[in-house]
Amino acid sequence: MRYLILYLLITTSGLVQAQGLSPWGTAKVIETSYAPHKAVYDVALSTPEELEVVLDRVSGLSVTYQADPFDASIVLVLHGPEMSFFDARNFDKYEALMRRAQSLTVGGIIEFRMCKLAAAGRGIDPEHVHGFVDIIPMGDAEIIRLQKEEGYAYMH
Repeated sequence: MRYLILYLLITTSGLVQAQGLSPWGTAKVIETSYAPHKAVYDVALSTPEELEVVLDRVSGLSVTYQADPFDASIVLVLHGPEMSFFDARNFDKYEALMRRAQSLTVGGIIEFRMCKLAAAGRGIDPEHVHGFVDIIPMGDAEIIRLQKEEGYAYMH
């Protein structure tokens, strides 16, 4: 019995040391490849930093999809406070953010669409919006349409 307890102590202490700070060990890495798909992002953000995070996500997804213009499509539907970042009248304030957003559209995989109804409620008319953004009648209806009619996966 003493040897069993000693064995368990030695084995357990080695296990804890091998596992570091986590009693459950470390995560296992699952190697997976992802085929290109279509995704629609429901964007309603308050800060430039939050938009930067979303831009990082869509950029990473585009890279994961190997920027395949035939099978991949990523649409960001803008219908919240972030619309003011895309207002050309605020270009001086958000220039770096807008240059980055526009650069993501160059390959044709990533698109920005802005809700005309929500924009009007914020005093943003189509002529105020940067040319790399398309204006659609209603953001929520566009998100539903893309999912139901075109097979887009919903991302938030």
